[in-house]
Amino acid sequence: MKQNDIGLIGLAVMGQNLVLNMANHGFSVAVYNRTAEKTRQFLETKAPSQAIAGTETIEAFVSALSRPRRMILMVKSGQPVDDFIDQLIPHLEKGDVLVDAGNSHFPDTERRIEALKGRGIQFLGMGVSGGEEGALKGPSIMPGGPREGYTAIEPIVTTIAAQVDGEPCCTYIGPRGAGHYVKMVHNGMEYGIMQMICEVYDLLRFGLGYPSDRISEIFQSWDAGPLGGYLMEISWKILARQDDDTGQPLVEQILDTAQQKGTGKWTSQSALDLGIPIPSINAAVVARMISAAKDERVRAAGALRGPSRALPDDDGTWVDKLRDALHGSIITSYAQGMALIQAASAEYAYGLQLDEVARIWRGGCIVRSVMLEPIREAYRGDPALPNLMLNDHFTRQLNGLESHWREVVGLAARHGIPALVLGASLGYYDMYRRERLPANLLQAQRDFFGAHTYRRIDRDGVFHTQWEG
Repeated sequence: MKQNDIGLIGLAVMGQNLVLNMANHGFSVAVYNRTAEKTRQFLETKAPSQAIAGTETIEAFVSALSRPRRMILMVKSGQPVDDFIDQLIPHLEKGDVLVDAGNSHFPDTERRIEALKGRGIQFLGMGVSGGEEGALKGPSIMPGGPREGYTAIEPIVTTIAAQVDGEPCCTYIGPRGAGHYVKMVHNGMEYGIMQMICEVYDLLRFGLGYPSDRISEIFQSWDAGPLGGYLMEISWKILARQDDDTGQPLVEQILDTAQQKGTGKWTSQSALDLGIPIPSINAAVVARMISAAKDERVRAAGALRGPSRALPDDDGTWVDKLRDALHGSIITSYAQGMALIQAASAEYAYGLQLDEVARIWRGGCIVRSVMLEPIREAYRGDPALPNLMLNDHFTRQLNGLESHWREVVGLAARHGIPALVLGASLGYYDMYRRERLPANLLQAQRDFFGAHTYRRIDRDGVFHTQWEG
């Protein structure tokens, strides 16, 4: 049997496209799927290439690979990953490299690395972002785990990754679960930016009464400027699409309940564990949860009062104000995500380089945007920068955006149009820039009921007051 460069298990659309990407770049690939029929269909319909070898058993799959064997798992996170590891172990040997390219939770990746280390198997957790198109044409790739394992796959992953300015959107992220951690936070930021765009769409569509095709034109014009990025691009394309059955905008025929796979929730949980505020991302997770309660929302719509959603007549300035509110909010989403990655790097000794993270997100991935080059420059100039909002470039931008941002959030509140993430983002900005917050009262409350003590502004030491009696 021919010895192939690399193997992949899991032939859903992402797996198929990643295989085709590798084959298109000259690598020979062995493939295996739990259902042999799917392997045959893939080979017959999408992969008529001699560079792709189908196998019908795990043993045949492993035997089809050159040593040291390099294998990618592209399967659902959780138990399926462990199940395939258990099936592979009897056929592997010291020095083999196994890569989990799904959206696994980083603690699971750390556990698997530790379990396989004693067998001499190099296990990597590799974040892959870009969706189906990215997997085929070039994703952003975030590998983490043992350096030796990364070195074995580096020639392949740097070749198939998206390329920007002659650089691959792939780099060694760090040890243990670093790759999946960075991908998790990437997805959390993705949640935030998506919801921000949806809230601006809501204000334009149901506040100002703009039709979907007009909003598409507005978003397309924004995509050509500082807000340019993949999520803005797909949003204006979605809004321009007509439904073949009704002739109406397709987006308006879609049920308003959002699903989620857990990476946003994991990001929020990790931030709480590390004590890092990420209110924009948290609010986006909550927004998806509320959207899922469709029956309750229908009932509440007939029971709970609110003002008219119609905004004041457009005087020609509201589109620009909405653009600025979205711009400021997106900056805070990046700022929160990078601050969380920075804190995790310190807590888990990942040794992450934030400028490199920003660099590999410039192409292929879902959060790619024109903002990522100045983000890269910000952390290249100051690797210890505590928050992106303190970088001169972004400070100047936020100072120029905050006035319109406030108008938009206030207008949304007055007219009962929920702007949960736009508002949380503005609140984050305002709390971060305040020299003094009302936490003095909060700490006094804690001391009152729990004798938790407090510090004073006029002298050193820790104090407790007997507040009554």
